[in-house]
Amino acid sequence: MLAKLTSNNQITLPQAAVSSIDAAEYFNVTVENGRIVLTPVRAQEAQAVRDKLEKLGITERDLEDAIAWARR
Repeated sequence: MLAKLTSNNQITLPQAAVSSIDAAEYFNVTVENGRIVLTPVRAQEAQAVRDKLEKLGITERDLEDAIAWARR
């Protein structure tokens, strides 16, 4: 299966790959031996991240600003 990396660093995962795993909205991204590995994150794990961000006082606007800065 092939997936194309766009100029915005986005990839659409092939349906065959996505349908073979449990439904996931978020993926943990790691690099192992020169390979990008996507691991589905369970909803409760994603909620734990949201809770941690809230505890740290990091807002959605902060994240948007950081992404905009990184894309410059």
